[in-house]
Amino acid sequence: MLNSRQIKKLILKKGLIQNYINLEKQLTPNGFDLTVGEIFDFDSPGSLDFSNKERRVPEGRSLAPIKQKPEDKFGWWHLNKGSYKVRTNELVNLPNNLVALCFPRTSLLRMGGFSQHGVWDAGFKGKGEFILVVDNPYGIMLKQNAKIAQLVFFKVKKTRYLYEGIFSRI
Repeated sequence: MLNSRQIKKLILKKGLIQNYINLEKQLTPNGFDLTVGEIFDFDSPGSLDFSNKERRVPEGRSLAPIKQKPEDKFGWWHLNKGSYKVRTNELVNLPNNLVALCFPRTSLLRMGGFSQHGVWDAGFKGKGEFILVVDNPYGIMLKQNAKIAQLVFFKVKKTRYLYEGIFSRI
């Protein structure tokens, strides 16, 4: 697992992560905190098959954050109990010798929310998307750019097969 010094070096020299808000505040001892860029409510079913020829992932309906006062720079999402799709602010550019795993921040867990993530394969380039589940019966409040999840990075032997999925968003 990479440490903060190694991650910072890859960010500054190789563009491992771009569009971050504050490098020093988002670096953790062994990872990098991702922030909320957009939240979507599901508005249609998805479909999944073996070959992905019939796969359909719903985009969802973008939810607008609401400012508490007109002079506020950022707004809040009040999320009721349910499932949502989160898209991060940050762009991640994984080289062919690095994979990442993503975990919910423990503060999110302590307020009754959790996120589900897949493996971020070598070669992935784009914004992160994952599922946020609100289990708190009273909902949760998330402010724009809130730190919500943490990426941790692992070196792997260079692979012949890089990520070639449809979810790279740059």
